[in-house]
Amino acid sequence: MKVTVAATQMACGWDRKANIANAERLIREAAGRGANVILIQELFESPYFCKDHLAKHFELATPIAENPAIARLSKVAAELKVVLPVSVFERAQNAYFNTLAMLDADGSLLGIYRKSHIPESPGYHEKFYFSPGNTGFKVWPTRFGTLGVAVCWDQWFPESARAMALMGAEILLYPTAIGSEPQDPALDSRWHWQRTMQGHAAANVMPLVASNRIGTERGEKVEMTFYGHSFIADHTGEVVAQADDHSEQILISTFDLDAIRRYRHAWGVFRDRRPDLYGPLLTMDGAAD
Repeated sequence: MKVTVAATQMACGWDRKANIANAERLIREAAGRGANVILIQELFESPYFCKDHLAKHFELATPIAENPAIARLSKVAAELKVVLPVSVFERAQNAYFNTLAMLDADGSLLGIYRKSHIPESPGYHEKFYFSPGNTGFKVWPTRFGTLGVAVCWDQWFPESARAMALMGAEILLYPTAIGSEPQDPALDSRWHWQRTMQGHAAANVMPLVASNRIGTERGEKVEMTFYGHSFIADHTGEVVAQADDHSEQILISTFDLDAIRRYRHAWGVFRDRRPDLYGPLLTMDGAAD
């Protein structure tokens, strides 16, 4: 099966309807260019509100069944016959999660994934807003391949990518919001960020798509500039499509999943695994017992 994937990037303001409409416009353009699976960045319905500790931002969260982006984009997915992973701020009773809703090419909701790794650092105060995800990692058989999708900080953990690969993923996707570091203006993590995910693609022998936001956003105490650089890597980790750090863009690449599967199985990285030796991975301090 040949599948065409797209990564998008855009800036976001406080007009929720405008952000959803802009995402839809990018999705329609990507679909017009042949994309079957289209990735929009993390939490695109608003600016990245985690810059501050502000309780009023909890009002942005909705139950999955009431989320306006999911409601609108499920119709778009069905109309265009495309698969859409949609990143949203979820309210579940009295709990709040950074959640990914997977929409298949008929518009149906296949399920949700709640972000597992929740960061806490200057400008990225996600632990104030989100509980750690309780869904475990998720992989979905879609009309266009079996997709593993995790969210932003998850992408720094090789265990996330490997778990999705072991669960049958054929493509890894990561919606993201990352940019400048308020505590250190000289720190530029974009290439470290990208190389980490290139390693996931190479180690698991499968394509990877990352979508990041752009634009400068001001919070109450800090200003952050998101560096885009959305990209697509092939099954060897080579970057085959790369965005810049400031432009609204759509990246497109096509992969033959059957050919990649044959290459992956011939390479032997899953055949030669030693789960019996990986006990330290199940501990915080690497202790074997």
